[in-house]
Amino acid sequence: MTRSFARTFTCFGLGLSFSLCGPSADAQTAQSTQAAQPTQPASQKKPERPQPPTRPLDAPGAPKFSRLDGVPGRNPAPDADGDFVIGPEYLAAPELKVADGVPQGRVEQFVINSKDCKRFNPGIARDVFGTVDPSNPKTLIVETHPIDYMRTVTVYVPAQYVPGTSAPFIVVHDGPPMGRPDMNLAHVLDNLIAQHRVPAMIGIMISSGGGDAQGHERGREYDTMSGLYAEFIEDEVLPLVEKKYTLKLTKDPEGRATMGNSSGGSAALIMAWYHPELYHRVLTFSGTFVNQQWPFNPETPDGAWGFHSKLIPESAPKPLRIFMAVGDRDLLNPNVMRDDMHDWVEANNRMAGVLKVKGYHYQYVYCLNAGHGIGNAKPQLLPNALEWLWKGYPAGASK
Repeated sequence: MTRSFARTFTCFGLGLSFSLCGPSADAQTAQSTQAAQPTQPASQKKPERPQPPTRPLDAPGAPKFSRLDGVPGRNPAPDADGDFVIGPEYLAAPELKVADGVPQGRVEQFVINSKDCKRFNPGIARDVFGTVDPSNPKTLIVETHPIDYMRTVTVYVPAQYVPGTSAPFIVVHDGPPMGRPDMNLAHVLDNLIAQHRVPAMIGIMISSGGGDAQGHERGREYDTMSGLYAEFIEDEVLPLVEKKYTLKLTKDPEGRATMGNSSGGSAALIMAWYHPELYHRVLTFSGTFVNQQWPFNPETPDGAWGFHSKLIPESAPKPLRIFMAVGDRDLLNPNVMRDDMHDWVEANNRMAGVLKVKGYHYQYVYCLNAGHGIGNAKPQLLPNALEWLWKGYPAGASK
């Protein structure tokens, strides 16, 4: 199935719910072909998870932030490295709206059936969350079953793309479902490209295989510390994008970026870390740099928490440019594990610290009055983050 969308969708997703790069993780199960479960009676519904506490920006282990807070709409400079605080009130950036006279790209969608894939075929799913492994508190015992699923790929092609040329591109995790493309990224890229703030890039938004975290397909794809998902995209998704829409995607890692929210953020870094010959630019919102890998791997026993506890500190710097943002009310130990490796704020703070020590180009933004996914801050921050991400790559360049 393939669909193309005209600008009748241009207002999609511009309300209060800013869903780009990460709807709620469990909403990704809609991509699966599994039947929906009946709605539980209200009396049987689980109690809502308590809101995470607000963590102070000067908590132990936090970076020394440059204070930009108190002025709605204020962001770090798009060429500045380091640690910054914004909020607690936010203004949506004008780049999210369609602007008169700005060339508008096109948005296409198609579906990949898991049965047609070499990797992640079949998928997996769980019925219950799982229990802590009594012999290893860093992992869970989870019962899974195989599933078949459909994966939607949404492709943005800028109006400035010249057929036959090699275009830079950005891979975005947790892409929208078929028939409901979130147009925020298309609007932002239209405006930033026209303003020569980013190159004329292709946007490739890929949905997961469904579910969330340990025992589900999304968790297997996004939280596993290996190059497998990057290889899946390289060998099985990008060739379809090129073929279906007569595009040519650059092989230059400087012209390739990855982007994601929550576990999609950890997946973005995992792709570039294990395959720096493919990707040099990484953008994360509320990156899940915690211990969520499953099944347990003794080579990376702490999951993505190992990025800041071991991998980055003990490795030579890689040619990566990394943007991170987190909310001061981001997730804190949302499951049964008590391994002290499930605080999203602490994890992102630690990431900033090790990136600074190792001399990486990074920008870390601490968003006051924001929760997981920094939903209220993202409409303000996204254009600036993309501009920072692509610094050093010539606007309009193709290789």
